Amino acid sequence: MSEGSILVTGGAGFVGSHYVQRAVLDSRSVVTLDALTYAGDLANLNDVQTAENHVFVEGSIADGALLSQLLAEYRPTAIINFAAESHVDRSIDRPESFVESNILGVYTLLETVRQYCGSIDGFRFLHISTDEVYGSLEVGTAVEQDRYDPSSPYAASKAAADHLVRAWHRTYGIPTLITNCTNNYGPRQFPEKLIPLILAKALKEEDLPLYGDGMQERDWLHVSDHCNALDAVLARGKPGETYNIAAGETHRNRDVVEQICTILDRKRPREGGLSYQALIKCVPDRPGHDRRYALDASKIKRVLGWKAETTFSDGLAETMDWYLENQQWNESAGRRYNGARMGTAGKVG
Repeated sequence: MSEGSILVTGGAGFVGSHYVQRAVLDSRSVVTLDALTYAGDLANLNDVQTAENHVFVEGSIADGALLSQLLAEYRPTAIINFAAESHVDRSIDRPESFVESNILGVYTLLETVRQYCGSIDGFRFLHISTDEVYGSLEVGTAVEQDRYDPSSPYAASKAAADHLVRAWHRTYGIPTLITNCTNNYGPRQFPEKLIPLILAKALKEEDLPLYGDGMQERDWLHVSDHCNALDAVLARGKPGETYNIAAGETHRNRDVVEQICTILDRKRPREGGLSYQALIKCVPDRPGHDRRYALDASKIKRVLGWKAETTFSDGLAETMDWYLENQQWNESAGRRYNGARMGTAGKVG
C-alpha cells in the first residue's frame, strides 16, 4: 500500500462499500475502516477484498489509538467519513448509540486528524451527512446556508457532527468538506430501509407497512450518482464548504411502495393473480416524523459540474433486479436485520 491512499471509514456499509469498490477498481489505494456492526458486512467488499491496493481494518472511529496507528502507517491524503448510525427508528429506541457514534466518534476522528493533517500536502477530510439535518420543509428546497432544524435523534446527531466538522475547520484549519445527501438507494442496502424491506416483506407475503398515510416525500438518489458526486467534491470542492447532493427525484413513500409492487407483479407474480399492493398496510406514524425533505443541488451542479444521471424508474428497476438475483445476500442481511431489530425497526417511512 503506497502513500497517498484514501482512508474510508464505514466502508463496509451500503454507500461506503460502493465508494470503496469504485475507488479500488479505479486503481486508487484504499484503507477501509469499519466496526462491522449489524449493517456493515465484509461481503459488501467481496469484489476487492484481495486487491493489492486495498486493506480492510476492523475498528471504530471512536478508537483514537487505532486511528493514529492507521494514519501513521498508511499516510492517507484524504479521509472520507461514512461511519454513522443511520436508521431513524433505531435512534428513537436507542439514542445513546447515535450520540456515541455520530457525535463522540466524529469528535475523536477530528481530533486525531488535527494532529496529523498538517504534515500532508493537499490533505482533505470529507464528511458525509444527510438532508434530515434541515428538518421537514412544507415547500421549496433547502440550500447549504439554511438553518438546521433536526427532528429525530438521528438527525440531531448528524447535525451536531456537521457543526463539529465546521468548527474544527474554522478553529484549527482542518481542510474539511461536508456533503448533505438525500435518500440513497441501490444494491446491497441493508433491509431496514424502505426499498429492500418492502421487497423482502412482499416476497414473504407479509404486510407492507407504511407510516401514517404514506404521503411523506423524499428525494431519491442512486448510490452510483452519490459516489460520482463525492469524487467531484473530493477532487474540486473548496475546503470549508458544504455541498448538497440531490437527484431532484421526489416521490411519496406510498408511490415508491406501489412502484415496487408493480415491478414484482410483473417479475414475481403472486399465486392467484392478486397484486402485491393488496399487502400495503398503514401503521401508526412514528414520533417526530418529518413530512418532506428536499435539497437544492444547484451549487454542486454550478460549481463542480455534477448532476445525477440515473432516473428513479431506471434505478429502481435495476435495484430490484439485483435483489431478486442475489438471494444469498438477501438471506444473510435478513438474518442480521432480524437479529438486530428493536421496537419499531420493522416499520418504514
